[in-house]
Amino acid sequence: MKNEIIVILLKELLILPNQEIKIELNNKLSKQIIKQAIDNYDSKLLVVAPLDSKEEEPNVEDLPRVGVIAKIKNKIELPNNNLRVTLRGINRIVIDSYYPATINPDILNAAIRELELPKFVPSEENAIKRKLLATLKEYIDSADNISNSVLTLVHKTKNLSNLTDIIASFLNFNYEKKCEYMQNINPLNRAISLINDLKEEIEILKLDEEIDEKLRISMEENQKEFILKERLKVIQAELGEKTTQEKESELFLAQLEKLKLNSATKTKLANEIAKYALLNETSPEFSVLRTYLDWTLNLPWQKETKDPGDSQKVITDLDQTHYGLKEIKNRISEYIAIKNLNKDLKSPIICLVGPPGVGKTSIAMAIASVLKRKFYKISVGGLNDSTELIGSRRTYLGANPGKIIQALRKAGSKNPVILIDEVDKMTKDYRGDPASTLLEIIDPVQNQLFTDNYIEEPFDLSNVLFILTANNIENIPETILDRVEVIKLNSYTIFEKQDIAKNYLIPKIKKELNGPSLNISAELLSFIITNYTNEAGVRELERILATIYRKAIIKNKKRITQNDIQTYLGLGQNFKNPLSLGKYGEVNILAVSGYGGYTTKLEVVTYPGTGKIIITGLVGDTMDESVRVAISYLKNKYKISLDKKDLHLHFLDGATKKNGPSAGLAIAVGILSLLKKQKIAKNIAFSGELSLNGEVLRIGGLKEKLIAAYNNDVSVVYIPKANSSDLDYIPSVIRQKITINLVSDFKDVYTKLFK
Repeated sequence: MKNEIIVILLKELLILPNQEIKIELNNKLSKQIIKQAIDNYDSKLLVVAPLDSKEEEPNVEDLPRVGVIAKIKNKIELPNNNLRVTLRGINRIVIDSYYPATINPDILNAAIRELELPKFVPSEENAIKRKLLATLKEYIDSADNISNSVLTLVHKTKNLSNLTDIIASFLNFNYEKKCEYMQNINPLNRAISLINDLKEEIEILKLDEEIDEKLRISMEENQKEFILKERLKVIQAELGEKTTQEKESELFLAQLEKLKLNSATKTKLANEIAKYALLNETSPEFSVLRTYLDWTLNLPWQKETKDPGDSQKVITDLDQTHYGLKEIKNRISEYIAIKNLNKDLKSPIICLVGPPGVGKTSIAMAIASVLKRKFYKISVGGLNDSTELIGSRRTYLGANPGKIIQALRKAGSKNPVILIDEVDKMTKDYRGDPASTLLEIIDPVQNQLFTDNYIEEPFDLSNVLFILTANNIENIPETILDRVEVIKLNSYTIFEKQDIAKNYLIPKIKKELNGPSLNISAELLSFIITNYTNEAGVRELERILATIYRKAIIKNKKRITQNDIQTYLGLGQNFKNPLSLGKYGEVNILAVSGYGGYTTKLEVVTYPGTGKIIITGLVGDTMDESVRVAISYLKNKYKISLDKKDLHLHFLDGATKKNGPSAGLAIAVGILSLLKKQKIAKNIAFSGELSLNGEVLRIGGLKEKLIAAYNNDVSVVYIPKANSSDLDYIPSVIRQKITINLVSDFKDVYTKLFK
């Protein structure tokens, strides 16, 4: 054998010894290689396939070091100027190096040498051959694309190396797998790999067969079901019986006749029923239309509950379940009284605003109960998709009615009480503006003709009693706020919490746990409220009382002491906010958030600087403006000077965001306290905004602020005189314990606090 030979590179195509392939060449270089092989190399050439099939122009260093010598058996010039060549693999060889041919540097020659095959023990070789042939037979029996003639061919082959090459050439392996066989020079290793690969292919074929069988059975069952249904229709027609579809259509028509709908809606639904009766059950529209008719015809178009006639009894019933809340109770009583005089009266839209735990949701449920109406709750907190409320078109995949229509269907009445919770937490983005959609739902001017996208027909919502809830009135969308009656549910004082616990919570817990009576004194209730709760409402208090009651039942106790409380709940802590220490520049501020009123402290310091104003304590733009207005007023009125000084104002409790316009009065007092070196008593607190001329402006949330002052041992407060009418709503116990100074101008504060 010559020790050099011409090379042809075939991309994604390789040849094994004893394998015959046909290739079609269409470029001059390949044709020149074939000609050189015939003329100078006895029609032989080295066939090399790059190991990386994705490489467009492989480097010589990346070419394999094992190749196959092939013999050109035939070549034909085609009419399209292509050259068709038949090659037959002869044997593997080792490639020592590649180098450019002298006749053309674009053509490669290779220095080669014969491959030395390892010698095997005859018994080992025979055993592996038998195993390989048996596995091949099992594979051929399972596969449909390989002829049994392959078995005849391989049985005639005695050489193990030739046997593995013949088998590998017949199998439908991918390019990478065939490259592995080509490069593997040890026939025994090739045989073992073939056995493993054949077994894997056999398992795959078995799985394919199982899947095909399951599909066949499924198709046969579907076909059988279809034929039986068609035969059943024919039999029913012969016997004069009606099909299920015909029965459903008649039932839909009967339901439609009972409904008092406007003519346009009735005609539309009648047409939809007629369409349903003609649809084939296999049609995709069949189930969509059936679901639509089921939804539409089962809505409570006329069904409604009757309100009680005694408006005073409504208040009595609500008093049995809820403490206080007089404004909402009176409003519902008024509605019932007027409804008895005018049956066409539209339901009010009530928005309950207050901190968590004051009874917004539970009073709505109680209202539904005393009015003998169905109740349904919808939470819109975080809602940003309008279709959640008004549904999606029934042509869409997975379409459904919106939450409002779903509420009416589940309530089974057209005048339920629907609670729309957390309207102050709705969001607006690219998916829609739910606030505008909600306005269409609750506004009596618009909701008589409310149309859900799925139902597509107007439904009268004017008889629905909508009750909205929110924690913070400032976050309610203006379009909603303009249409609703706002009723504020304020924080509870300690005494109110004691009454609620004694008259409502403890009896409720006793009933739920079905336990014996438990004696908890008023002093002990006060101890629990002060040391284990820090809330505007009574939600946490109810949980704590339930915990105490459960543990007392287990311990078989009839009377609870303070030591028992500490054993059950731990030592507790004092949740009162610390008041100022009466230092220069320290003042107490009354504030309110979505969780009720609270007291916070302002600290003011100065130090040498350039006149900068620094504000810290998680404050917003409004608070920043309050500081600047107060400073401007003091500079103008009292000629304070901050030249060559930096002023730093820090609002304590940095985790609570502060952005309300009611701190100007306290800011001015704090700055003057520091500059005049006069302390403000620690039991004094302030709430009020300043104008540039020193006018003290009206504030919001007065009741919550005064309750917070009372709960935190503040005994003197300064508030705007413009809020004097709000004092009628302040509990008498607070007015008796706290000295309330009404001021209209900052000079009223100045004359009382500064000399």
